[in-house]
Amino acid sequence: MTPLNPQQLEPLLADLPDWQWDRAAGKIQREFRFADFSQAFGFMAEMATHSERLNHHPEWFNVYNRLSVTLTTHDAGGLTQLDVDWATLADAAARQRTA
Repeated sequence: MTPLNPQQLEPLLADLPDWQWDRAAGKIQREFRFADFSQAFGFMAEMATHSERLNHHPEWFNVYNRLSVTLTTHDAGGLTQLDVDWATLADAAARQRTA
């Protein structure tokens, strides 16, 4: 898989306003906040299923109701469509839990 260039990424990331793009590192990052640990853990379990289906796994760190996620495609050396797809799924799953 080939990394996306900035011209390809900019319009895709415009639809992911809560994600911060670290251009130099070739990563996007976001912190999710939930009502409690159970809700955060449920989100992680749901996203683990998506991760297996996509064969694309995030770097994440959880403390109680917070989850910090970093996405990059290590094999490609930067951001790919897999990262955008995972972030889009995560945003939708988080919206369902916090609505």
